[in-house]
Amino acid sequence: MLPTAARATAGPRPIFVLNSLDATVSVIDPVRFSEIKRIPTGKEPHHLYLTPDEKSLVVANALGNSLTFIDPVTAEVQRVLSDIIDPYHLRFSPDMKWFVTAANRLDHVDLYHWQPKDAAQPLKLVKRIAAPKTPSHLYIDSRSTVVYVSLQDSDELLAIDLATQAPRWKIPVGKMPADVFLSRDDKRLFVGLTGDRFVEVYDVSGAAPKLLQRIATGMGAHAFRARGDGRHLFVSNRVANTISMLDIQAMTVVAELPGPSGPDCMEVLADGKTLLVSSRWARKLSFIDIDSRKLLRQVPVGKSPHGVWTLDHAPR
Repeated sequence: MLPTAARATAGPRPIFVLNSLDATVSVIDPVRFSEIKRIPTGKEPHHLYLTPDEKSLVVANALGNSLTFIDPVTAEVQRVLSDIIDPYHLRFSPDMKWFVTAANRLDHVDLYHWQPKDAAQPLKLVKRIAAPKTPSHLYIDSRSTVVYVSLQDSDELLAIDLATQAPRWKIPVGKMPADVFLSRDDKRLFVGLTGDRFVEVYDVSGAAPKLLQRIATGMGAHAFRARGDGRHLFVSNRVANTISMLDIQAMTVVAELPGPSGPDCMEVLADGKTLLVSSRWARKLSFIDIDSRKLLRQVPVGKSPHGVWTLDHAPR
């Protein structure tokens, strides 16, 4: 990662929005608030992820069975890796030794070793784990030891041990679990229930998880993004067209923001004041002022915008 001073003087970095139905990534100029280019990807990309070293933005092309690596500063394609089967969701472990994908369509989770010195194929498949039904979102703890997986169509949560490449436990949860978010101390796991109006909170610090709270947010509770202050967490309510801000210590909703036209993935700019939201049904990227809770502007992008990332982000 660039030192803080270097990041501050490098100038504004582009914002990237993944367009699932166009198989493209829109590159947004954060000063002019306009799309400056589109990058072709593989078929049906759904999520993108900034590597922990912040050197690459990785796009998971589910039907294309490939990954597209993009330079987050220049917006140029760095490489395309093929033979990555059905990568719907993706995560690098914080130590960058593991790369994990959820095969949403094919009901499995793939664990890869990251071998950057192998230019031809830096990802080596270590284990394929059955994950019925419909593995959706992933989260890896800060120690790079466990992967949490939501199973959308069986209403379950799965934990996988990276050291042994074996499941630790699997438990029933609420309706259609989607995104998952782990607190910084690795103790509390938040689960968005897209088939309901709740976020469930589990204590995962022990051998078996325990349900702590069901927080009412809005219908279609779906994706998470930490505000960056260590205290607050945003959840997009896709059906309700709202975004709830949670106090993760009190486990309560403390604010509600607008979420136009099917809010999905989110990003918080480095100033900590602006929330970016992919408005899937409107084909737009929405800019929300966090303090005033008002929609500032919308930028047209491609069909079914999904993931959104930028280097100029608040802490996660």
